[in-house]
Amino acid sequence: MTAAASASRLTRWRRRGGLSTLALAVPTLVVFGYFSWKPLLQGMVMSFQKWNFVSDPTWVGFSNFEYVLADPLLGTAVLNTLWFTLLAILFGFPLPILLAVAVSTLRGPSRRLASFLAYLPVIVPPVVAILLWKVFYDSSESGLFNRILALVGIGAQPWLNSAASAMPSIVLEATWAGAGTATLIYLAAITGVRPELYEAAELDGAGIVSRAWHVTLPALRTVIVIMLLLQLIGATQVFAEPFLFTGGGPQNATVTVLVLLYRYAFTAGDYGAATALGVLLALFLAALSAVYLLVTRRWSDS
Repeated sequence: MTAAASASRLTRWRRRGGLSTLALAVPTLVVFGYFSWKPLLQGMVMSFQKWNFVSDPTWVGFSNFEYVLADPLLGTAVLNTLWFTLLAILFGFPLPILLAVAVSTLRGPSRRLASFLAYLPVIVPPVVAILLWKVFYDSSESGLFNRILALVGIGAQPWLNSAASAMPSIVLEATWAGAGTATLIYLAAITGVRPELYEAAELDGAGIVSRAWHVTLPALRTVIVIMLLLQLIGATQVFAEPFLFTGGGPQNATVTVLVLLYRYAFTAGDYGAATALGVLLALFLAALSAVYLLVTRRWSDS
């Protein structure tokens, strides 16, 4: 490109308001960069230091990473996180799609009411919802869920007090709390499907299930790919539920990676090890996202 052409493009850009747009964008970018990227860079530096926020930091190289990788509890935390993620995907991922398809078949006030009820759990503050469910999970016979089970002849369950049932119980609450947002996203995507596709399928004798399978789901392909990735990332970073429900117990059955990170930082006071674990988790999620997008690119674009 010649100098004259470059000057001409710059002149057109200025006449179209490029300078004012840039003036408005720069403060936003500066604030975003300061509050978003500065902590990330500081965390990466801290992962190579020994620091308690009181004395001066000491450079320790890869010692924090070696300590974290040698911790026998790390394997337990990773397995528990993978177990939570697997359960959350198996039960929590299809549910919003099914709810969105069901709500899309309604019309008028019924559809608005169903949309509101689906999103209602999201309105409840997460801590309040978890503490409320913790009361419901009371393992005694007077607990709400155990009283409901007693009506059908099932005995009291330990829920959060058993290593076998604690994680599934946490997944149940997390699915209830998070399904509403995904449901509305899928519902909005469904409204963008061309009506003539449903009309053609209906003329061919397709029922509700058949129309959902052959028309709705293919149209939601790209949205499903993105939502699955977001749920994978979110489930891998689960913290509030295991921390507030069980504190990582019983018998470390619900210790996740972020719960272990919390213990490093605020129980042991080892902020270097905590940030080192956070960096390892970030690298894993970045690699997972890259591989996932590479594998699903052809499927989502087809």
